[in-house]
Amino acid sequence: MLPPSGMADEAGMFMVHQTVGTVLCCKCGIPMQPNAANMCINCLRSEVDITEGLLKHLIILHCPECDKYLQPPKTWVAAQLESKELLTFCLRKLKRNHDTNKVRCVNAEFIWTEPHSKRIKVKVKIQKEVLNGAILEQSYPVEFVQQEHMCESCSRVQANPDQWVAAVQLRQHVSHRRTFFYLEQLILKHGAAASAIRIKQTDQGIDLFFSNRSHGVKFVEFVGKVAPVRSRHDKQLVSHDLKSNNYNYKYTFSVEISPICREDLICLPPKVAVSLGNLGPLVICTKVTNSIALLDPFTLRHCFLDADQYWRASFKSLLTSRQLVEYIVLDVEIISSEVNVGGTKYVLADAQVARVSDFGKNDTIFSIRTHLGHLLNPGDYALGHDLYGANNNDIELDKYKGLVLPDAILIKKSYEEKRQKKRGKPRAWKLKSLAMEVDDKGKLDQEKMNSEYEQFLKDLEENPDLRFNISLYRNREYQPSEMASMTDGEDLPSIPLEELLADLDLSEQEDDEDSMRE
Repeated sequence: MLPPSGMADEAGMFMVHQTVGTVLCCKCGIPMQPNAANMCINCLRSEVDITEGLLKHLIILHCPECDKYLQPPKTWVAAQLESKELLTFCLRKLKRNHDTNKVRCVNAEFIWTEPHSKRIKVKVKIQKEVLNGAILEQSYPVEFVQQEHMCESCSRVQANPDQWVAAVQLRQHVSHRRTFFYLEQLILKHGAAASAIRIKQTDQGIDLFFSNRSHGVKFVEFVGKVAPVRSRHDKQLVSHDLKSNNYNYKYTFSVEISPICREDLICLPPKVAVSLGNLGPLVICTKVTNSIALLDPFTLRHCFLDADQYWRASFKSLLTSRQLVEYIVLDVEIISSEVNVGGTKYVLADAQVARVSDFGKNDTIFSIRTHLGHLLNPGDYALGHDLYGANNNDIELDKYKGLVLPDAILIKKSYEEKRQKKRGKPRAWKLKSLAMEVDDKGKLDQEKMNSEYEQFLKDLEENPDLRFNISLYRNREYQPSEMASMTDGEDLPSIPLEELLADLDLSEQEDDEDSMRE
């Protein structure tokens, strides 16, 4: 038994190093490592061309409007130049040809061409078994000629923009658009309106038009997952072919979003209050998803109403978020420990507050109970519903005989005074927006919409739960200043840089200002 090489070296023994045997090529006679064909690589390639019979020129159909490629028979695939999706699409075109010629693709990469040349070149490396079992590897270029051909939906839009098949009418009967600002961000993040051929902004909602009924149904299902809605649909006959018995319809989906919004004050109907375990009857809406989160600010009891429960016995808000009044906190006394309700912390406290508008007019002070004891300190400002000066004409409120209304119900802490120092300064983040057509009435109310959008941005800064499901992007034009950071108000809510996404736009020709709003 021979000792190992390490031991042989220590013992000073002579070891013969193993060498790989060589043979002479049967064609040119040069030494080479033996293989099944007994020919060197150069001679083997001169004798056998494994790319013979393979396709080297192909034609692909490209839609110039939506930048998609036709995958036969009727599928259109979205892919950008030199992307992984486009390379997969090109290799799929070659797969059947490779299988027929019994070759195997081992690698592929793009060869650069001018973007306007309408040519896509791919360098493909293949392997094939040749003489006597020898495996030969070879690379060859494949040229794809791009022919412009509009897809069915784009050609229909170009012929007549009003040739839609399905229309979804989103409506919410409230006096503001805060819900649609939030819904717009959810649609952008999940790409729910990617198949819409036209989006139109109306007075109380949004209209979306689709070229296929299934796209409209899919969008309605998406809205039902993020908001409490009820919907109905209808169809209208457009044309009928008697010979082939084909019918063409236009479908309309009417989707109504619940008028209950976050920060609204609600007086629950007696039947609903009893079904929820005698909750309320005065409750606050703290969150709206596909269900409505209600909180009793005096006992910290809470519940969730899903869409079916709400629409079975629907009700409206007693006071909305647009009717909030600013108060100043004079004194706070904690009366309970911290309670976690649905992931949000609350503390019951007795507080003395006064309306900011009463300063210099009277000395009216309100003693109230609030659920914001963990946030408020004497001297802070808060926004709340003024029940002392409100004129309530609510049918449900009249059903409660002997109900004593509080003078005020605080909703959230106010940072308006601290924001005065940052007024006019750009934010470090921005949002994308849908490309929507605006009707004539919407153009007249542009100032009102801008103020509501500004309030929506402030809500995003104050509420982390609200921005959890939306995408925020860094503002490239924002330049932080050390002096500004020192002089800005302390404890002013802001969005951390870790939550911001880089605005990656592969198309440099697109105008970012049209699709981004600060």
